[in-house]
Amino acid sequence: MKIAIVTAFPPSKVTLTEYGYHLVKHFAQKDEISEIVLITDHTEEEKQIDFKTNNCKITVKDSWKFNSYKNVVNIYKAINEEKPDAVLFNLQFMKFGDKKIPAALGLLLPMIFKLKRIPSIVLLHNILEQVDLNSAGFASNKLLQKAYNFIGTTLTRFLLKADLVAVTIGKYVEILNEKYKADNVVLIPHGAFETPPEPSFELPKGPKKVMTFGKFGTYKKVEIMIEAVQEIRKRTSEDIEIVIAGTDSPNTPGYLENVKKQYAHVPNITFTGYVEESDVPVIFDESAVVVFPYTSTTGSSGVLHQAGSYGKAVVLPDLGDLSLLVKDEGYRGEFFNPTSTASLADAIQEIITKEDYRMALGKNNYKAACSLPMETITDMYIEHFNTIAARNAGMELVGNI
Repeated sequence: MKIAIVTAFPPSKVTLTEYGYHLVKHFAQKDEISEIVLITDHTEEEKQIDFKTNNCKITVKDSWKFNSYKNVVNIYKAINEEKPDAVLFNLQFMKFGDKKIPAALGLLLPMIFKLKRIPSIVLLHNILEQVDLNSAGFASNKLLQKAYNFIGTTLTRFLLKADLVAVTIGKYVEILNEKYKADNVVLIPHGAFETPPEPSFELPKGPKKVMTFGKFGTYKKVEIMIEAVQEIRKRTSEDIEIVIAGTDSPNTPGYLENVKKQYAHVPNITFTGYVEESDVPVIFDESAVVVFPYTSTTGSSGVLHQAGSYGKAVVLPDLGDLSLLVKDEGYRGEFFNPTSTASLADAIQEIITKEDYRMALGKNNYKAACSLPMETITDMYIEHFNTIAARNAGMELVGNI
């Protein structure tokens, strides 16, 4: 089977880049897949295809740019030229841009390829019905929120024209089925990127690293974490290093640079910048706890699955999709009030001052991650592609009778 995957891919800084990398990596190891056509965004550096394949050919087509009005045409041409047997779209609503028209145009593509009878699956990481637009940094004005909701509902209807829409949280299936009367929505869990051998759960010598990982500035704010660690330092004699791993969100350029200036007086704080895929294991392995300083959520969390894969204790806000994910997939952590620095300080302190508890959380999360490896997730997509192809062939046969 020759499949096209529309996704951002390292070294891209566009959202869902890490997920795209691991999705492609595990598809490439499947005997059923003969070729993968990567329909990616333009990057100056070459794409990081640094993994083994099972004799699977990988063709890279730099076909789109963030906020470009030409994306829909260029992606259509690229897929039309390659003639894949199936197309997988790795999407969320702001995938192709943070401007309304480019973002919306890109989301019309699944419907277009459904009309061309190419089996198409949309992997939709978030749904607008579960996003707090104000907290997530998209719209604070009530009229603007209504406009976003109307646009989001319309675009969701277009996305549901695909052969299949896969979502990563069970509640999303219920919402889409009920609101849109959809019958082509399935749950395919996020999956753990890697399942390394069980770690020792011991920490390296030196300061205990309190780490957060991601793209920051909209609903992911690091100020509360810095201030929470400062509070713990006042309370205890713990030697703590703050590690902020990642980059600005595309919507908030310059955010982390401003944070650096604001907290220049805070000792033992590290801003890693962009983390190469090969360095991700090191960042997690060295951390005592992984913190999610979020004011809102916009879908399943790749970082939570990564933390589980490396056997890490986590500190999370008790809200939205993270709460659902923890309950659905068996993760455990300390919860905090996302508006309270003291609450976050309490949660972090509870873990880093109690070694047995920290290790117990890490072991539980490793077990949860191992229960849904990406290898299993890609098998699910291949099975659905085969079902769609068989159904389309049957319809074609009936049409010729």
